[in-house]
Amino acid sequence: MPLKIRLARRGRKRNAIYSIVAADSRAPRDGKFIEKLGQYNPNTNPATIELNFDKALHLLQTGAQPTDTARAILSYKGVLMKKHLLDGVKKGAFDEAAAEEKFNQWMADKSSKVQAKVDKLNADKNASTKEKLEAERKVNEDRIQALADKNAELAKEAADAAKAEAVAEETTEEAPGVEAKAEEAPEAPAEEKTEE
Repeated sequence: MPLKIRLARRGRKRNAIYSIVAADSRAPRDGKFIEKLGQYNPNTNPATIELNFDKALHLLQTGAQPTDTARAILSYKGVLMKKHLLDGVKKGAFDEAAAEEKFNQWMADKSSKVQAKVDKLNADKNASTKEKLEAERKVNEDRIQALADKNAELAKEAADAAKAEAVAEETTEEAPGVEAKAEEAPEAPAEEKTEE
């Protein structure tokens, strides 16, 4: 029975989460499996991977073959590196302490790279938020300025209207006979027309 380390799809439509499983290669993708090794969530950035390191390493050493995606996940988590170093110890290339030191150095480098990516994503997110807030502040200032201009224009129109009314009242108080003459003037031509 050829043993495969592969992904089994779980989760919702358009929001898949995968289980990392060891299964018979003839079993269906989401079907029966021998052992669950962890979980892989590609929906987060960076992807969230939970893996039982020791079980995965043991299965690789006993001959389990990972699929391409499972191999990438195992490589990312350092299982393949650990297997490679343990194989070097078996062959006598170096001792176990040197292998452990190399593995710890590799893991430190890997974790610093992952942390750098997380920091960059957070910085990009903060910069994007600042840009959005700055754009919103500018729009608000433009709206406030437009409202102030409109209110000033309305106040000016009201002041002009009040001045016009005051001037009209002053002219009517100074010349009351002018209105009487203006009223008589239109009637005179009408009388002339009726006499003819």
